[in-house]
Amino acid sequence: MNIDDIDLLAETWGQRVPHEELDLLRAQDPVHWHPEPNDTGFWAVTRHADVVQVSRDNETYSTELGSPFVSTQDDEALAQIRLSILGMDGAKHHRYRRLVSKGFTPRVIARLEEQIVERAEAIMDNVCERGECEFVEEVAAQLPLQMICDMIGLPESDWDRMFQLSNKLVGFDDPDFVTTPEDSLNASMEIYAYCDAIANDRRANPQDDLMTALVQAEIDGDRLDDLELNLFFVTLVVAGNETTRNLITHGTLALIEHPEQAKLLRTEPEHYPTAVDEMLRWGSSIHNFRRTATKDTVLGGQEIKAGDKVVIYYLGANYDPEVFDDPHTFDVTRSPNDHVAFGGGGIHYCLGANLARSEIKAMIREVVERMPDLELAGDVRRLRSDFINGIKSMPVRFTPTPRRP
Repeated sequence: MNIDDIDLLAETWGQRVPHEELDLLRAQDPVHWHPEPNDTGFWAVTRHADVVQVSRDNETYSTELGSPFVSTQDDEALAQIRLSILGMDGAKHHRYRRLVSKGFTPRVIARLEEQIVERAEAIMDNVCERGECEFVEEVAAQLPLQMICDMIGLPESDWDRMFQLSNKLVGFDDPDFVTTPEDSLNASMEIYAYCDAIANDRRANPQDDLMTALVQAEIDGDRLDDLELNLFFVTLVVAGNETTRNLITHGTLALIEHPEQAKLLRTEPEHYPTAVDEMLRWGSSIHNFRRTATKDTVLGGQEIKAGDKVVIYYLGANYDPEVFDDPHTFDVTRSPNDHVAFGGGGIHYCLGANLARSEIKAMIREVVERMPDLELAGDVRRLRSDFINGIKSMPVRFTPTPRRP
């Protein structure tokens, strides 16, 4: 493979995870200038130490200056992104993060543990007797979708629509989800209108949920306006279900491909905590996050100019042999495991990490215990995306098992 021919854009990710390319870059050119058709190009950062450095230095590597996405945004899109917590830096980001952080503390998640387990059992009950299912939609998507929608305060009758709309929002570059440029725009307009309706209801009828917390929240004496509320709502719905859904799918696929690891979990369940971390390392749901250099600097021996796009690849960092012994071996007992699946530290560390860990553990336990001979029943179809390491569908089959009493 010629290093100059490496392509880390959406089309490649839609076909496969480019491990060979990431390994080559990390070994030979860990801060690599990557051309970009009809755009500026960017620095692809693949080494663990460099990814962590960029993640933790938001003064040198800004999100707000250019957005978290690889492609250059027009002024209108950039203005909207900067109103989202994903597109903020520094003190502004900290103030907004405080609005919802109390809903995701370890103490809050501990109180939700029983509900998480019960929902995971019920999800498996819905498919276990059939002996086959479309794993992504019927299993992996259900628990994170149900939990975040319930925490926000959305009626159960609307949960499936949130699933469909979030697919269109993250799949804007995938023809299976968006067939015309209007599709993504229409999905945005629908979810914004829905958010407005829920917000108006909570202003009149406050409840113990995240939406009420958002409409009542004040930042420096000001309440969130409608657009800020909409963007917060989209972030919660999409980040709260898409990322964990994909991680559960990647983790299950790893167990299918490494049945001895599933057997180990079945016989020695004390390994579930390390297994969850290994799945996070193995199949990080977000494969990259862009920053923009605020000044001239040096990273990995390369001279970075102010305004350059710097794209950190979490999946590159998570397979760095300087940090992980035999990184291409899936090992549910791996410890320590300093993966960067939730970000490499710094202000953008995943707010829902505690919730995600609990959901992954509960759903994977159901898979291991109640689908003991799970196998693929068709092609694994990947999402075409420059951002999400996603699987669109994964048909599976297994020996039918009874519902829980």
